[in-house]
Amino acid sequence: MLPVTALDSLLIAADSALRTLSGASQASRPFPLPVGAAGDTLDAAQRRLSSALMRVNHVGEVCAQALYSAQAMSTRRPDLKRQFDAAAREETDHLAWTQQRLRELNAHPSFLNPLWYAGAFGIGLLAGRAGDAVSLGFVVETERQVEMHLDGHLERLPSADLASRAVVAQMKDDEARHGAAARDAGAARLPAPVRWAMQLAGRIMTRTAHYI
Repeated sequence: MLPVTALDSLLIAADSALRTLSGASQASRPFPLPVGAAGDTLDAAQRRLSSALMRVNHVGEVCAQALYSAQAMSTRRPDLKRQFDAAAREETDHLAWTQQRLRELNAHPSFLNPLWYAGAFGIGLLAGRAGDAVSLGFVVETERQVEMHLDGHLERLPSADLASRAVVAQMKDDEARHGAAARDAGAARLPAPVRWAMQLAGRIMTRTAHYI
């Protein structure tokens, strides 16, 4: 197998960005709708809430694609690149599922997705350039915060919205595994100010994406 050059990495990253932002991503796993689940029985208010929450989750998956793409491009360890790529493939499922759910709810994705992607890619590059232990630590902290965020959505989503709830539950399970894998691979614990800054950035993103 020929070695991957810097140009190859840039082309792969560009292709990932285009697929993510164009909505062309395809899930490798089936949509996690419970067996025998009925169709939507949501009223207008419930539909608006589900739409807003799933738009936020879709933004999170756009950012995940950017982060893992940048981190895979930054590491020189083949095993870590494979780990980042494998996690990104599962995040692609999340991206496709949340996108499908938004269509079913007749809702739009965030109009700021290109901005979210660019920012997350830059952060992923910075984390990767800081070293593999820091990059893995960033994954651990990101997934910890995402798990908390998804727990909150499971509490807020209408009980009748079985499809959205099934997607969020599966996402939460996958994110927990990604965080555990990063921890096992040698993640460093990030300093408290960095963790706080990540929380603040996450709040700004989720509150904005809730509406825009």
